[in-house]
Amino acid sequence: MPLVETETGKIERQEEEARLAALGALGILDTPSESSYDTVTRLAAEYFQADSAGLGFADDSRIWIKSNYGDHVRELPRNNSIFDMVLANNGPVMMTDSYAQSRLEEQAPRLRQLGSSFFAAAPVRSFDDRILGVLSIFWREPRPSLTPDELRMLASLADMISSQLELRRLRRSFAGNGTRKSRAATAAPGWPRRSDLRRALDDRQFVLYYQPEVELSTRKIVGLEALIRWAHPERGLIPPMDFIPLAEKSGLILPIGDWGLAETCKQIQTWCREDSRHGSLRVCVNLSARQFSREGLADHVEALLLQSGISSRQLGLEMTESSLIPNIQIALEVLGSLRKLGVSLLMDDFGTGYSSLNHLHSFPFDVLKIDRSFVGRMTEGDQPLQIVRTIIELARVLGMDVVAEGIETYEQYRLLRQLGCRFGQGFLFARPLSVEAITQLLRLPGRILPEPAACEFVPA
Repeated sequence: MPLVETETGKIERQEEEARLAALGALGILDTPSESSYDTVTRLAAEYFQADSAGLGFADDSRIWIKSNYGDHVRELPRNNSIFDMVLANNGPVMMTDSYAQSRLEEQAPRLRQLGSSFFAAAPVRSFDDRILGVLSIFWREPRPSLTPDELRMLASLADMISSQLELRRLRRSFAGNGTRKSRAATAAPGWPRRSDLRRALDDRQFVLYYQPEVELSTRKIVGLEALIRWAHPERGLIPPMDFIPLAEKSGLILPIGDWGLAETCKQIQTWCREDSRHGSLRVCVNLSARQFSREGLADHVEALLLQSGISSRQLGLEMTESSLIPNIQIALEVLGSLRKLGVSLLMDDFGTGYSSLNHLHSFPFDVLKIDRSFVGRMTEGDQPLQIVRTIIELARVLGMDVVAEGIETYEQYRLLRQLGCRFGQGFLFARPLSVEAITQLLRLPGRILPEPAACEFVPA
C-alpha cells in the first residue's frame, strides 16, 4: 500500500524546498572557502576561547564549510549534524559538559572529524528568516554552559554572517538588473567628452558642495562631506554621476581629484579663520581608485596640509572597498602612510564590496559609513534592520565610529539612534549645500540643527 504524505510532512517538504531555493540563489554551495567570512569565525573563536570555529551552509545532504578557524574541514554529511540540531531547535544549541559528550555519538557523530567534542552553534538566516547555515565553536575539553549573554553574543556574530548573505543577495540582484541606466547614458549621448572635462577644469567650472554629518543624539554638525558638482555655463549644475565615470576612464580624475583636495583644505582654512571653534570640524573628501593607487599620495596630502596650515585631524579621506582590493599590499602601505599623517580614514559605501568583513579587519579605518541602500530599507522588516544593527555592532567590536548615509525619514533617524549609531547624514538634516549656504548653517548656535519633523522626507 502506498504511503500517504501527511499535511505536516507536506509542509516540512515545502519549507525545505524553499530553504534550498534561498540557499541556491546565493550561489554559495560547492564553492571554495571564502576569506570574507574569516573575521567572524576568528572573532567567535577568540571571544569564547574556543579551539576552533566554523561556518557551514547545508544543502539536502551535506554541509559545505565556507570558513574555518583552527581545524580545517571541506564538507561534512548533514545527517545528525549540528545543522540539523539547530534547524530542529530553530535557534542556538550547545553541548559543553560531560553529559553532552555521552550523547554525542547519538546526536552528532561527525563532530569528531573536527577534533572536538564540545560545541555551541547559532543559526545563520536568510533575509526571509530561513536557516541556511550555522556558526559553530568547538572545545576539546568540557566547559560551563554558555550564559544567556554569551548565547546572545554568539547569535549576534551569526547575524553578522546573515548580513553578509543579504549583501551578497543584493549584489547578485543588482548585477542581474540590466534595465538601469545612468542619466549620462540617457540624457545626452556622446556628452560630455574628454575635451569638455578638460575645459571645465581649465575654466574652474567645478565647485564643491558640502553635506553635514551630524551627531544623532544632539544634532550637532560634527563634520562635512565635500561633494563635487560641475557648474556648466549652459547646462546648469551637473551631478557627479554624469561626469565622474568619464573622468575615471580618461585619466582626468587625477587633476580633478587634486583640485578637490586642495579646494577642501583651503575652505577648511577659511572657516577656521572665521571662527576658531570650527577647528573641531572634520571635512571628508572622496578618493577615486586612481587617486588612491597613485604613487606619493601621502606626500601630496601632507604638502596640502602644510600649505593650508590646517591640522591633519580636520581632513578625512573616504574610499570604497573596490578602490582597495586590486592590490591589497599597496593599499595597506598607502593607508599606513596616510594614518601616520593623522588624517581620518573612512570606508565608504560599506556592504557593497565583495569581502567587506575581511578587508575591514585588515585595513586601519577609523570610520565605517553604512551604505544608503541599507539605511533606506531599515523600515521594511526585521532582516534589513538586523543588517544595520550587526554592521553597527561589528564596527563597535573593531573600535570604529559609524556614519549612516542617506537618512531621509524620521523613522530611520529614530531607529538609528535606538541602535546606537552615533553619526549620520542625509536629506532629513540637509541636502548638499553650496559654500555660502553651509557657512550659514555652521553659524547656528553650537552648530545644532533643528529637530527634524516627525514625518517622512519626500525627495524632490
